[in-house]
Amino acid sequence: MNEPINLESKFTKFSDYWAPKVIAQMNDYQFKLVKIKGEYVSHKHDDTDEVFIVIEGKMSIQLSDKKVHLRDGEMIVISKGEQHQPFAEEECKILLIEPNETINSGDDPIESNENNFTSPNNYWI
Repeated sequence: MNEPINLESKFTKFSDYWAPKVIAQMNDYQFKLVKIKGEYVSHKHDDTDEVFIVIEGKMSIQLSDKKVHLRDGEMIVISKGEQHQPFAEEECKILLIEPNETINSGDDPIESNENNFTSPNNYWI
C-alpha cells in the first residue's frame, strides 16, 4: 500500500473499454483506471458523487442541461443523482474515484446489463 503506483504501467495491463480496474483504495473510496471509446449508457448514482480525471486523451460527458468536454489533466465531479453519459471519439484513459461497490453503470443497471455495460466490481490490477 505504501508503494508508488505507475498509471502508465497499469494501463498496459488491459485493453477492454468501459471496464474499470481498481488500482488503490483509500478508506471506502476506490481509484479505478478505465479506457473508454465510443458512447456509454446514460446513468446516475443516487448516493454518491463521481470523479472523472482524464489521464490521456479527450472525452465528453452529456449532462441533462449541457455537454462538458475534458482533455489531458482535466477533471470533473459529477454530483450524486445527476444523469450523465460519458463518451469519447478516440481511446481515452481516465481515473475514476468513487466509493467501493459503486456500480459503474448506475443505480438502475437493468438496461445497462441488457447492453453489457455493467462491469464486475473490485477487479484489481
